[in-house]
Amino acid sequence: MVSYKRLNPEDVQFSNEVLSEEPRPVQEEISVPEPEEASLLPRRLSCSVTIGVLVICCLLLLLCGGWLLGTMFWLHGPSNQQPHRPPAPAPAQTPDSTLQTGINDTAAASRLEACSLIPEAWRFDCYPERGVVVTRELCEARNCCFIPASSPSSSATRPSGKNGIPWCFYPPNFPSYSLKSINDTSLGQKGALVKEVKTYYPGDILTLEVEIRHETDTRLRVRITDPSSSRFEVPISVPTVTKKAESPDYIVEISKEPFGLIVKRRSTGAVLLNTTVAPLFYADQFLQFSTSLPSQFIYGLGEHRSTFLHDVHWNTLTMWARDVPPMEQTNLYGAHPFYLAIEDGGNAHGFFLLNSNAMDVALQPAPALTWRSIGGILDFYVFLGPDSGSVIGQYVEVIGYPAMPIYWALGYHLCRWGFNSSESTWEVVKSLRNYGIPQDVQWNDIDYMEQFLDFTFDSTNFATLPDLVKDLHAHDQRYVMILDPGISSTQPEGSYWPYDEGLRRGVFIKDAEGKTLIGKVWPGLTAYPDFSDNVTHEWWYENLQRFHEKVPFDGLWIDMNEPSNFLDGSTNGCPSNSLENPPYTPGILGGLLRAKTVCASAQQKQSIHYNMHSLYGLMEAKASASALKRIVAKRPFVISRSTFPSQGMYSGHWLGDNRSQWKDLYTSIAGILTFNLLGIPLVGADICGFSEEPQEELCVRWTQVGAFYPFTRNHNAIDMKPQDPTAFSPLACTAMKQALLLRYSLFPLLYTLFHHAHVHGHTVARPIMFEFPKDIRTYGIDKQFLWGKSLLVTPVLDPGVDYVDGYFPAGLWYDYYTGDCVNSKGEEMRLQAPLDKINLHLREGSVIPTQVPNLTLWVSSGQPLHLVSALSDDGSASGDLFWDDGESIDTYENNQYAYIVFNVTQKVMTSEVLHSNVEATYITVESASFYGVKQKPSRVLVNSQDASFTYRANQVLTVADLGLNLSQNFTISWM
Repeated sequence: MVSYKRLNPEDVQFSNEVLSEEPRPVQEEISVPEPEEASLLPRRLSCSVTIGVLVICCLLLLLCGGWLLGTMFWLHGPSNQQPHRPPAPAPAQTPDSTLQTGINDTAAASRLEACSLIPEAWRFDCYPERGVVVTRELCEARNCCFIPASSPSSSATRPSGKNGIPWCFYPPNFPSYSLKSINDTSLGQKGALVKEVKTYYPGDILTLEVEIRHETDTRLRVRITDPSSSRFEVPISVPTVTKKAESPDYIVEISKEPFGLIVKRRSTGAVLLNTTVAPLFYADQFLQFSTSLPSQFIYGLGEHRSTFLHDVHWNTLTMWARDVPPMEQTNLYGAHPFYLAIEDGGNAHGFFLLNSNAMDVALQPAPALTWRSIGGILDFYVFLGPDSGSVIGQYVEVIGYPAMPIYWALGYHLCRWGFNSSESTWEVVKSLRNYGIPQDVQWNDIDYMEQFLDFTFDSTNFATLPDLVKDLHAHDQRYVMILDPGISSTQPEGSYWPYDEGLRRGVFIKDAEGKTLIGKVWPGLTAYPDFSDNVTHEWWYENLQRFHEKVPFDGLWIDMNEPSNFLDGSTNGCPSNSLENPPYTPGILGGLLRAKTVCASAQQKQSIHYNMHSLYGLMEAKASASALKRIVAKRPFVISRSTFPSQGMYSGHWLGDNRSQWKDLYTSIAGILTFNLLGIPLVGADICGFSEEPQEELCVRWTQVGAFYPFTRNHNAIDMKPQDPTAFSPLACTAMKQALLLRYSLFPLLYTLFHHAHVHGHTVARPIMFEFPKDIRTYGIDKQFLWGKSLLVTPVLDPGVDYVDGYFPAGLWYDYYTGDCVNSKGEEMRLQAPLDKINLHLREGSVIPTQVPNLTLWVSSGQPLHLVSALSDDGSASGDLFWDDGESIDTYENNQYAYIVFNVTQKVMTSEVLHSNVEATYITVESASFYGVKQKPSRVLVNSQDASFTYRANQVLTVADLGLNLSQNFTISWM
């Protein structure tokens, strides 16, 4: 017998040891006899003195002439011909069945005892199908334990989302794989896994290969594959390693039978991964494994609308890209099978399952997690950190570092669905200029198109669109347009080049019969480009190039790319097969893989849509970014709704069709933080909300929060009232204007943060717990956030209040506007927050560069710098600035940039140019403020020359009129 329980170190073998011939004993192992005819394991005969006497009696009866009785005994005897058959109904009681009943009763009692010993929190669901009332008969047909849970919240049904304690769960001896052999390789180990019996899902793969790769000291990779047949693998580039890590921060231990992996942190012994807690499944369309978690603190696992810290109380998160307004317990636009976990003591690690098939991720309060995918292979990474920021850096090193955005991407963007003409669009742009409200980018939704056809514009209502774009460019502003992937298939032949040419080149997704699959989106019946084919990329580029000659757009907004479909599948439906109706369907909205998308059986260049679905947005983004580079010869700007790991290399993301509600304002922060964990730092939510009527107070508060989204766009829906700042009262408009000007003044800081995201994989919008891992009170905070490590944002998220409560981790914090100091012991504080204020605080030890804002980033980015230093108690601080031309491709990689570091220590600030570039010569440092100067200086020196200064009672020292060239080192000192 084998036991699925948490193993102790003495229960497992080290992977770098040769496997011993005999497995080590498992402590307190429970032997569980199987009920008659219910076993998935090879049968074992039970024997005892009592049974022997009864058998002899039966034989005597047979010899005495009971031929019929003997025949009945034979008929009711055990059969080994169908060992995997579900249990048959209990036979009618006969004198000869009394013996069998006694055996079954003993086995059932023993089995029940073994099952009941499994704590509720550690019960792994054996019947995860939704909408099924799980009965004892159904459960035991799977050879699993059936115990109605004691908790009133538990349920035998399987609704989507929070499932409750499972009534049907795996017993300690459920059959799984055994490790039959293992050998050392140049990167680690490679072993053979074998399973003797099949499970209750079809297509069991009984022989597997496991490869353990010690790729770096902080990165472990494990691949479990079918050695006899190739299976779909996610087509994204990951690092290729040729040498085994020499001093890994992890220890890998292997359980031989049942097979399982235990990964520990070498320095602390913390168990990061333990797959022995539940059986491994590896069938053609059902792959499942579970692991214990070191704590309940789990983050990531996008895209879902939830708190930033996931709830581990029986919470199932489904991944399968879907067009649906954000709502809880629903699979949304993107799929990101990555989580960040915090361990006791504040260390962190990450886990990434490289799999694109539909899947469930089930969290339970043990704490533990189960991955349940319906295709592909098991290919996963463990990242050792040891801090949260390092984990994210290690993750994006695998999936790809996010692109450095073009400078104007960080400005204010304005859009709406319902600009019914180019003139009405233009009027809003002019209105913002007249009010002195900064704006870098104007967008249009599908209104601009002729009958919603891609690569067209309405020659009547948007006749002046090319002139609008020229005007934007003349004012150093930019234009972004929407594109949906669906290409109209019903235009007269020869009248619509995108479809005609696409058909000729064969760029569209095909149905199961090899014909162009037709769905329905905004223009009516449509075909879907297959972005997994390079031929499609070239066709996409040519369409964009042709349209750019008419309307010289600057960036692309790619929407509806889950891909979305107003039909389920296609105009011809979908075939009835195991791709459309797999043995197990994760908890996707609509219950069908084809719900509001194309058929799972549809054919693409690289594989069937069943495997490729959640990759569609990524592949469209890759094609779009590539095309834009060729067309504008600058950094491409692409915002995508559907996303997948590595998306940050090609696009940003907005959080979709939210609502004008206070709750949506709050949940947007968790969304922003989560996507920064997922390697897509250029992310934002629709400011003021997309659907429903905007409320003035909400819109003001949302603009204040949105000014600190990495990507800042105001967007609303058709038939809704306008919600640009000029649409509201003078007081509200002024408050929004101030928030946006504040953002523009912080552009040097924000741009530098994006540089670190691009080069090092850092987060831009950062959870507080990243910087304070020892403070457990920060672990669940998602009403405040940081920019980088320095700037704390504490917004108002509730109506009708003029204050906000915020948590301040231990240390010195300075009011950004005044320099007033707060010395926190790690406590919550109430801050005044009138309608025109968002609270910002600088963390001690930081130096941030700012500029005088202007109406566009092109203008404001040329303004002199003002440096703000927030001194630690010992008088030290540091910061940096990355600067380049803002738009050329690969400036860092081509050494076309300036990088300057600022340090303050012992009353001396130094600026050191670590990398010089002509761009820095255009900028001067005009002033500097120092928060936390404990005594009024008698003298201030700038490059050893006396300088005038001011000193306020709140310990703020300011030195102005500096005129220092950014490209040259300088010092500012006081005494």
